[in-house]
Amino acid sequence: MGQAMISLFSRTSQNTQISSLVCGCESEVLHLDLWLQGNPMENPDNKTEVVLLACGSFNPITNMHLRLFELAKDYLHETGKYNVIKGIISPVGDAYKKKSLISASHRVTMAKLATESSDWVQVDDWESSQNEWLETLKVLRYHHQKLASSTPANSLQNAVPLIKPGRKRKQEANRYIPAKKYQLSPETKGVPQLKLLCGADILESFGIPNLWKLEDITEIVANHGLVCITRAGNNAQKFIYESDMLWQHKNNIHLVEEWITNDISSTKIRRALRRGQSIRYLVPDAVRAYIEKHNLYSPESEDRNTGVILAPLQKHARGCKQEQTL
Repeated sequence: MGQAMISLFSRTSQNTQISSLVCGCESEVLHLDLWLQGNPMENPDNKTEVVLLACGSFNPITNMHLRLFELAKDYLHETGKYNVIKGIISPVGDAYKKKSLISASHRVTMAKLATESSDWVQVDDWESSQNEWLETLKVLRYHHQKLASSTPANSLQNAVPLIKPGRKRKQEANRYIPAKKYQLSPETKGVPQLKLLCGADILESFGIPNLWKLEDITEIVANHGLVCITRAGNNAQKFIYESDMLWQHKNNIHLVEEWITNDISSTKIRRALRRGQSIRYLVPDAVRAYIEKHNLYSPESEDRNTGVILAPLQKHARGCKQEQTL
């Protein structure tokens, strides 16, 4: 009888300890859940998703172009507010008429070769396939609409429960029962923010007369935002300060300092190729091999579009003539 009582007492104590341990774990889960709710920056589900879009000639694409994406991604993640989910490279079409601009088909192919090893940066050829030159704002609008059409509105009906279905435990009296949580699938999240990724030269080109429309710049910085990679000696901050419109939207312009300086440019790559010099380690190996195979850059290619007015300036000139005839 005494041994039976001792055994019963032992089992009761063990059960009490196990129950306390389970409740303790649930208490810790509850505390963690409440902490995440109070600290949204630590909860990845509460971070703003961002897609980075880089427009340009990519003539040819270089390692520096690829570094822009990595620098921007690191910066945005370090703020604790954003989660960069995708990068898009959009080469400009042939109708841009920039001097030395080779065929878009070659430039798109090289960009695709350059991003083969990336798990988040990809190339989009929509802009380059257009018969007419498109303003950067129109390219942003296109990609924003594409993101919106592939992102249904959030709905708990489409949510996936975090807890797998299974056998229910008997609920104890006065025991805390956490509210059922749902994890929204990627398809049910809101539309990611689409930001224009660029170098300081693009930002400063906003000041070149007739190259950009003021209303386009305003919509870009107000509705989308810029992530601008700057170098020591750039006057990006001063440029923003001296523009009332940019200053008004300065919180939507992210200036990212490039501390590991890299002076690679497409212009210098083409110059080296014309002189028969090596470009190894300046562009991805696959891009270098493609250039050599097709002999893409030569004195003849450098003279392409010489004397032709740049498409944005042509468009502005036509607009002025139309206004004068009215």
